[in-house]
Amino acid sequence: MSGETAVKLTADVLVIGGGPAGAWAAWSAASQGAKVVLVDKGYLGSSGATAPGGTNLLYLPPDRELREKAVQQRMESGGFLSEADWIHRVLDQVYINLELVEKWGYPFVRDEDGVPQRNHLQGPEYMALMRKAVKKAGVKVLDHAPALELLVDEHGVGGARGILRQQNRDWEVEAGAVVIATGGCAFLSKGLGCNVLTGDGYLMGAEVGAELSGMEFSRRYAPAPAFSSNTRSRLLGWATYYDQEGKELQGRRDGDFLAKCLLEGPVYAIMNKADTPEKQAILRSSHAIFFLPYDRAGIDAFTQPFPLTLRYEGTVRGTGGLRIVTDDCGTTVPGLYAAGDAATRERITGAASGGGAFNASWAICSGTWAGAGAAKHARTAGVGSVRRLRPAGRYGLGRPSVQGDGPTPGQIDTRTLIRSIQAQVLPLEINYFRTEKSIGEALGKLHALWPEVNAQAPVTVHDRVHAREAAAMAATARWMYTAALARKETRGGGLHVLREYPELDPNQHHRLLVSGLERIEVKPDRSFLTPLADQAAPALKEAGAQ
Repeated sequence: MSGETAVKLTADVLVIGGGPAGAWAAWSAASQGAKVVLVDKGYLGSSGATAPGGTNLLYLPPDRELREKAVQQRMESGGFLSEADWIHRVLDQVYINLELVEKWGYPFVRDEDGVPQRNHLQGPEYMALMRKAVKKAGVKVLDHAPALELLVDEHGVGGARGILRQQNRDWEVEAGAVVIATGGCAFLSKGLGCNVLTGDGYLMGAEVGAELSGMEFSRRYAPAPAFSSNTRSRLLGWATYYDQEGKELQGRRDGDFLAKCLLEGPVYAIMNKADTPEKQAILRSSHAIFFLPYDRAGIDAFTQPFPLTLRYEGTVRGTGGLRIVTDDCGTTVPGLYAAGDAATRERITGAASGGGAFNASWAICSGTWAGAGAAKHARTAGVGSVRRLRPAGRYGLGRPSVQGDGPTPGQIDTRTLIRSIQAQVLPLEINYFRTEKSIGEALGKLHALWPEVNAQAPVTVHDRVHAREAAAMAATARWMYTAALARKETRGGGLHVLREYPELDPNQHHRLLVSGLERIEVKPDRSFLTPLADQAAPALKEAGAQ
């Protein structure tokens, strides 16, 4: 950081990230009377996966039997790695928060009896409303202000530093507590013309000693047009699939169907099952963002073939992230909280995907809890008014090399490094069809690439951001594959698979914690086990025998 041109602020709570989780965290902390600053690499109100589309929610009336059934179903689908109490907490909190959203002015659809249907939110309206709520609560918002590193002292985390893109200046915020609410990692980089989904929040947390959990549950790909990164694929249920010769591809379109077809050659689709103007109009009105890339490409998706691919979504629709150890989403580091995709979602999803309703609901709830927890920590931590904070960032920042950090800056091009990382993570034959051999070889290559993150020489503001993204991608890939090799079973509805171990193993009924950067450590975590684990044992044994 330059220091001379820096914008310096103080706050009780600093929130990093402006998607739904970050917005709720900022509002929650401010509602507790805290002075709050929110920084986002994009624009609060249009950031995050929710903003451009719609999302379902876990909205259930306070009916004990109905909720208990939903909780048990999720426990089973997640391989009994989730916690019933936490799922109930989410159901309770979502119910409360959506009443607030309606009070703030969100126009929920009502049924014939006038009852609002609060199980769905349209992203643009929802996030525009959240920006208004956050600003009204008194939060200072810095848009286009990516965070690069945390600040720490002997008391724990005490702020962060970053860049104001549009002003070409640095920013620094000292705070009593920090909430990391950035997205997960899909190994995409804006420097390559894609979304910024790089796991930067994971890296910042790990550099101050935070643990991560659930990183093996990251084998998540989604159908998308080959010319776009838009993975909102629900409407592809109206499509027929064809090979490059125009022959219809037969078989059940679930599981590994599309992945196997893509290994054989190009796959095309036509949404010809929507065969009337009325059906087409309904689909367009229900999910306008889905059609945007097709319209821009001049393709009529209902009548013309378009190429399909699978885009890797990693932990965004997987499960992994920073480990949370308290009810208010505190991490293993004092003063540091995690929310949304930045946090592991194992407590509510187990080994199953958090995509859709679970992720959207988790963002609302974890943001609310983390914001309140951070505000309380800032009030009660007992830290003096003067703190001797130091920057914690070590990787991809273009600083002089220290022992173990890698070669002298100036040797590696960031774009080349990012492509080298992606080459070990994105291919279906490595990460989708996981084997010990494919993952082990890829992990070895990623370990060899790791020293190169500090051989980058960022010069401009954008260079600095992209270099940091490259470091985060490299770190996340190594955590992910290390955990995958340690879980010698298949669990989580396809989120983790090793071909050599096709069955669920009841003896591996635990979570896996990873930590470290130069040397990665992995260890089992059984701390979440409760008497419910005894109830789960028969089901796990039965599943393992199938």
